[in-house]
Amino acid sequence: MSGAASARSHSFSIGEVLARLRAEFPDVTISKIRFLEAEGLVEPQRAPSGYRKFGHDDIERLRFVLTAQRDHYLPLRVIKDHLDALDRGFEPPQLPGRALPSAPSPRVLLGGADQVGAEAFGANGSDARLSRKELVEDAGIDSDLLDQLESYGLVSARHGRDHYDEDALEIAKTAGELAGFGLEPRHLRAFRTAADREVGLIEQVVAPLARQRGMDSRARTEDRIRELAALAVRLHALLVKTGLGR
Repeated sequence: MSGAASARSHSFSIGEVLARLRAEFPDVTISKIRFLEAEGLVEPQRAPSGYRKFGHDDIERLRFVLTAQRDHYLPLRVIKDHLDALDRGFEPPQLPGRALPSAPSPRVLLGGADQVGAEAFGANGSDARLSRKELVEDAGIDSDLLDQLESYGLVSARHGRDHYDEDALEIAKTAGELAGFGLEPRHLRAFRTAADREVGLIEQVVAPLARQRGMDSRARTEDRIRELAALAVRLHALLVKTGLGR
């Protein structure tokens, strides 16, 4: 039996994983474990019923991530870079003055590519620079729809007001798909209002941490914002699902 297969020979539910980690990391929660999975830092198998099946290697990986956060104040993007390098057999990037905890076993890569789950808030779209013409073409919408999206505050240009980022593109794509069901931008103002309220709540929660000085504080603030945002999105989706179920 290979090392990877041996590590998977006994599986644990997410509750059992929490029980194993809770003594060392009292603040860890099931929501935190799910968030780290959504960020691609751990990748449990799924039973046919949909339940997560964690192996010993998954627990080892979670322990590495939680230790790096707690003891070394590393942001998730840096931790993920280290894990990705290890998975590919490379030396992880050096961090001056910081020694990481013992590295977990490399994750087996399927088909020569890293099968990472979708990230809730992993990608930062602010680096992309799309012209108005490129945004319209890539989103598959027309200029009139973009005008409406901008007029209702759903999409806005950045980078000196002449370019759009990846987030704007994804919003425009989604709005275009909703338009196919008869939902126009004016109908989507409720989403903008709800999002603004959620942003306000999250900013209140992280305000004490954001006021602290130092790069470590900034990294912790960014991670906390992403975790809270992911939870807010999940709650919103569940509330919509429950409402429609009635």
